[in-house]
Parts: sequence; structure tokens; C-alpha cells
Amino acid sequence: MSSRFFYGFKEAIMSRKARKKNFNKYRKSKGDDYLRVIQGGALQRTRQKEVKIVPRNFHQDDLLGYLEDHNINIVFAVGPAGTGKTLFPCQEAVNQMINFDKKIVLTRPLVSVNEDIGFLPGNINSKMDPWVRPLLDILEEYYSPPQVEDLLRYKKVEIVPLGFMRGRTFKNSFIIGDEMQNTTPEQLFMLLTRIGDGSKMVLTGDLAQSDVCDSGLKDAFNKLTAYYNDDEELMSADGISVVKFNIDDILRHKLVSKIVDVYNN
Repeated sequence: MSSRFFYGFKEAIMSRKARKKNFNKYRKSKGDDYLRVIQGGALQRTRQKEVKIVPRNFHQDDLLGYLEDHNINIVFAVGPAGTGKTLFPCQEAVNQMINFDKKIVLTRPLVSVNEDIGFLPGNINSKMDPWVRPLLDILEEYYSPPQVEDLLRYKKVEIVPLGFMRGRTFKNSFIIGDEMQNTTPEQLFMLLTRIGDGSKMVLTGDLAQSDVCDSGLKDAFNKLTAYYNDDEELMSADGISVVKFNIDDILRHKLVSKIVDVYNN
């Protein structure tokens, strides 16, 4: 199933003959790989390729189950690099955008460099690119780079700096917050309260790689554990689930688990 995007008022009122001429001209210039089909004033995109990632361990299977469960609204996925904690949410976000017309919202704290976002050139997407590039790389497993640009242009995928979240409510959206171990407790609380009707929020991070003194992710875990008395069933009943990956779940290069083990000891 393909996603549909509004193509603008001018294109919407085009005659059928004009739209067909426009389509044939584009197809001839770009070929079928990046096919755009103009139908009824809408821009219809075909995916570049089909990618289906299947769980390879117990924790990945748990995470995928929570992501697909419409009764679970907030999912925490924590653990070391290379466990798939970001990969699976991106895959499910694409599936829900295609099948349920969900909007994808990507956010991440700007802690990786000692430089304010304003010093970087370009618009918000350009400024945020260094931080959300890992997420966009995963989207490009499903769509070509020009298609990803269209997703951003037509706001089917929105990149929102964490500092710009205040006052917003995201309805019918799939929200991915990456590297949440680098949020403050106040930032994470603000992010958690942005979720609206019909939305799911997935927060990922590695508590062992926090670059802030008081991690909002660690604080959230402490609060959730205390509130629910460490009872995961009670937590799930309220629509919140937690998946904790460990070093045995690392499926990147075989040396990654060894490096993580060396640095953690």
C-alpha cells in the first residue's frame, strides 16, 4: 500500500489530461525507480523496496509485540548499541504510516556536541540532520532519499527538536524519541505529556552512555518502578511497557558486544 500526499491546489485542479502529461514527463525523466503517480490531485509514492526485519531474540520479539499492540501507548526500549532498539520502532513507524496513515515524529536531545542548533546552517530539518541521521538512515531502507525528502516536505515525517516540543500535542502519530538517556527529568516529562489521541510513543536509550548528570530516562524508570511497585503487568494495563536489552542481545558486529563488555567493566 502506498502513502498519499497532498500535491498542492494548483495540481489538484489540473485537468486529467494535464495530470497525465505531467506524470509521463516525470516518469520519463526519473524512470520507474522513484515513481510518482499523480491521481486526483494527490501525490502517490511507491516504496523503493520491501524490507521486513524479524526478531532474532526474546527481547526483540517482546519489543515488536509491544509496538504492534494498539493497547500499549508508551514503550521504553533501553540497552546497549546494536540491539535493534531503534531499528524496530522505525520499521513499525513506517508500517503504521502506510497502513493507518500515522504521522512519524522524530526527536532527540541535542547533547552530542557543544554547539547550539542555531549555529548550524539551513532549516530545522537541516539543523537536526546530524542528530536524527541514524533514524533517517533506517527510513532509507524503505524509501529512496528523494522519497524521504518528500515525506519531510509533506509533514508525513516531522523532525522536532526536543526544545520545540512545549505546547504541542501529537495526535494520530508514531513518536520516536532516540537517545533519551541524555534528557533531563524536566525534558522527558515534557515529552511524555505531548502524546495525543491515537498516538504511540517509543523512547529509546542506553543508561550506560548518558552524557548528562541527571538522566531523565533513569529518573523515569525510578518513578515508574516506585509507582507500579515494579509490576510490569500493572504497568502494561495502563498502556506502558518496558523492554530492557542486555549485552547478549547485541546483533551488530561480533566485536561490539566485546567492546561494550570491556567499557562496562
